[in-house]
Amino acid sequence: MIKRLVFLFFIAAVAAVFIRTFVVEGIYIASASMEPTLPVNTKYFLEKLTLEFRTPKRGDIVVFPSPVDFGKDLVKRVIAVGGDRIEIKKKQVLLNGVALYEPYVKHTRSDEMLQGDDIETLDVPEKTLFVMGDNRDESGDSRDWIDKATREHVYFVPVKNVRGKILLLY
Repeated sequence: MIKRLVFLFFIAAVAAVFIRTFVVEGIYIASASMEPTLPVNTKYFLEKLTLEFRTPKRGDIVVFPSPVDFGKDLVKRVIAVGGDRIEIKKKQVLLNGVALYEPYVKHTRSDEMLQGDDIETLDVPEKTLFVMGDNRDESGDSRDWIDKATREHVYFVPVKNVRGKILLLY
C-alpha cells in the first residue's frame, strides 16, 4: 500500500513539473503596466503550448525576460512583429503606416509628452517583436528600454525569448 502511494505521488509530481514547464504556469501581475487589461495583484495563466506551434501575433499578451533588467519577467502586448514597420507620433501608434485602433490603451498623463511618445519609423527585424504595455504612460517597454552596458536603445524582443502568452478567459 505504501509503495503504491509513493509511486502515485511520484507520478503526480512528475506530471505537475511537466505541465508547469511545458504547458501552463500561474503568474502574478505585480505592476500597473498592463492596466486596465491586467489589474495589479491579479493572477493569470501563462499558456506555453501555443507558441511552440506558432510565433506570437499582434495583440497577443506575452511574457518574456526583461531585455534590460536581468532576472525580471515582463508582461506586454505584441504591437508589431518581424517585417512590420512601426512609428509613434504624439502617443498614436502607426503600424505599417496606419493608425492602430487600441481600445485597451490607458493614458494616465495624456497631456504630457514622455520618452517614447514620439518614435521615428522602425523596421521590425524578423524573429523579433515590438511590445508595449497597455498602460502606456506607466509602462517601460520597447519605446524606452536602454541597455545599461552599451547605453543603446533596445527596441525589440527576440521571439525565442518569449516564454508564453497570457490566457485570458473572456
